[in-house]
Amino acid sequence: QLQLVESGGGLVQPGGSLRLSCAASGFTLDYYSMAWFRQAPGKGSERVSCISSVDVSTDYADSVKGRFTISKDIAKNTVYLHMVSLKPEDTARYYCAARRGPTYCSSGYMFWEYDYWGQGTQVTVSS
Repeated sequence: QLQLVESGGGLVQPGGSLRLSCAASGFTLDYYSMAWFRQAPGKGSERVSCISSVDVSTDYADSVKGRFTISKDIAKNTVYLHMVSLKPEDTARYYCAARRGPTYCSSGYMFWEYDYWGQGTQVTVSS
């Protein structure tokens, strides 16, 4: 069964940090570009970060650039999103997504371009 399971969300104060994990099962991340999306209440989904299946190049939304880092551990078949200097506007439900095949992060900005999704993990930044 192909599955993505996110974890690591929670409540954190402004300026704090979190590391989200996305564990894949039923397939190997080698052949998939991976992305983290987020959706806040009343807003559309936003791709915050991507890591390419071709060359492990990465891409970040301007709103998180310099604060978020995406990485993947092939041995653990897991993708991470390390978030620092968190702001209240980072509050959202965060989802990881997998896109099959050799793709770059210059594409894949829309959720329908991805083949598999996790159930999401809530991040709340508040004092």
